[in-house]
Parts: sequence; structure tokens; C-alpha cells
Amino acid sequence: MSNFRIAAVQMNTQDDKDKNLATAERLIDEAASLGANMVGLPEMFNIIGVPDYLENGAEEIPGRTSEFLARKAKEHGMYVHGGSIPEIIKEEGKVGNTTLVYDPNGHLISTYRKIHLFDIDVKDQVTFKESDKFVDGKKMVNFETEHGNMGLTICYDIRFPELYRALTLNGAKVIFHPAAFTLYTGKDHWETLIRARAIENQVYMVSPAQIGTHGNGNKCYGSTMIVDPWGMVLARAPERECVIVADIDYEAQDKVRAQLPSLTHRRPDIYTGS
Repeated sequence: MSNFRIAAVQMNTQDDKDKNLATAERLIDEAASLGANMVGLPEMFNIIGVPDYLENGAEEIPGRTSEFLARKAKEHGMYVHGGSIPEIIKEEGKVGNTTLVYDPNGHLISTYRKIHLFDIDVKDQVTFKESDKFVDGKKMVNFETEHGNMGLTICYDIRFPELYRALTLNGAKVIFHPAAFTLYTGKDHWETLIRARAIENQVYMVSPAQIGTHGNGNKCYGSTMIVDPWGMVLARAPERECVIVADIDYEAQDKVRAQLPSLTHRRPDIYTGS
């Protein structure tokens, strides 16, 4: 299909999984009522908050949250991109920051674990080390739908343009980027990074985000966005929990790629380094 509607959910997830899933359900239902063929949730949409939320909130797959996502996909006959959830990975002794994607029949069609882990120590500002508790993903993931090829990324991945270029060269026309972007970095970098990835790869970027303060005191930037291949913001969320929608037009994307064929002007024979 050359045209379809996509939705992105913005949430203020806390440490009560029951309430978080209820909020996600309400917003998925709203996306369906707005005619969305596909909906994306933010990073860690099912649990954030107290320091031990990973240990107490992580799940195996299949599990409660994955079953919830499958049910909502089948109920509405739509693709559901499950943002990310903390996944129990027994052999690693840590958890995965894991995206699950379900088709309109409620079948799991793609799984991605966040590749780039956010380890940062800014003096007198913030210290955060995901690698203490998370295992890094080991593979790039594209997936096929009736709406074409799409790519999966999570939050901090946005700072690594080579991943987005590789997803694009592997056929992605839409790239998902669920996030819990910090307020400190988001105010300066969020929009610029998303629009840059869209422009340089001539892809649609779908970035569902966490917003507000969480139980652990961390503050997220919000500003959930859907951006087109020209870098224009098609939809942006206000500062509250909500859902936004935009229409994806592959004919318009093809026109952008034909008029400014930068992807065909690459010179990998010259590029060196890593």
C-alpha cells in the first residue's frame, strides 16, 4: 500500500504496570478510532519508576505484556509496535530493552533489542549507566509488512547514523524510534537528530516518546513526532499523554528520492574507517 495512517503514542509511564497497560490500551484504542493502520508505543511503556523496576517488572516473552500487545493488534486488525519493554534474558543475568511488533492477526513478526546502551556521566548533571543492567542487542532488524519494509531502533540509537543508513540500504522506508529521552539532552538534540535521520536517509521517522517525571526522579522530554522524508514534522504531541497520527505517502517519498537522489550518490568505495 502506498498510503496508510500511522500513530505514535506519548506516555508518562510509572511503576504501576496495571495502570500503564490501561493507559496504553486507551491510547491504542484512540489510535484505532482515528483510522491508524499501525501504532507505535514509547520505550519502556509498561514499567518505569522505582530503582528495582527492571528486576520486578521485567518479563519473559511470551508474557503478560506481549500477550496484551498481541490481543490489541488482533482486536483492531492493526500493526502494533510495542515500543520497548524490559525482557528477562536468563542466560545473560540482565534484561533486554526489547521491541516487539505484532501484525493485524496478533502474530509476533519482529523482535529487536536496543544495540547502543546509554552510559553517561555528566558532572553535576546526570549519571546513568544502562550497561549495568541491560544486555546490548546483537543485530540490526528490518521487518516486512503489507505497508512495506520498516526498521527498528530505540532511543540512544538515534545518535548512530550508520545504523539508520544501514536500515535504509536494507529497504526501510519507515524507521521507528521509541524513546525515553532525557529532558537535559532532549531540549537541545531531540528534534534535530530525528529530522537529520529522516533527511539524510529520506525515510519517515516515527518517534513515540515518554514525557514528564517518573518515579525514579528522571525527567523525559516528550515531543513525540512523526517526520517525513523531507524532514518536515507531520505531527507533534503536546505536553501530555496522547496519541498523534500522520498519513504515510510512499509516492511522495519516491518523489523526494528521485528529485534529490543522494542515496544513489554514495561512494562506499572511498569511505574508510569505522
